[in-house]
Amino acid sequence: MEKSHEPAADGGPESGSLSARDEAILNFEGQWRSHAGAKEQAIRAEFGLSAARYYQLLGALIDSPLALARDPMLVKRLHRMREARAQARARRSARPTD
Repeated sequence: MEKSHEPAADGGPESGSLSARDEAILNFEGQWRSHAGAKEQAIRAEFGLSAARYYQLLGALIDSPLALARDPMLVKRLHRMREARAQARARRSARPTD
């Protein structure tokens, strides 16, 4: 796997295809439920990234039409999960304080 914190140079929106790292991230997310263990440790071992950076990349990736075309079910599931987390945060911050 690519062990860089920089955007992958191969593929990408300019070339009309996903980079090898983007493909690997989508594969990892699609298969993660079937793996045991701490996801953050697996992210570090697989990609050489912090969990925070991985999730930044994943967030940008799932907004890509290329990712949607490659795995629409996974991308739509990840969109739903992101939206549910955003709504939960909004509900928590909207609670009246006494």
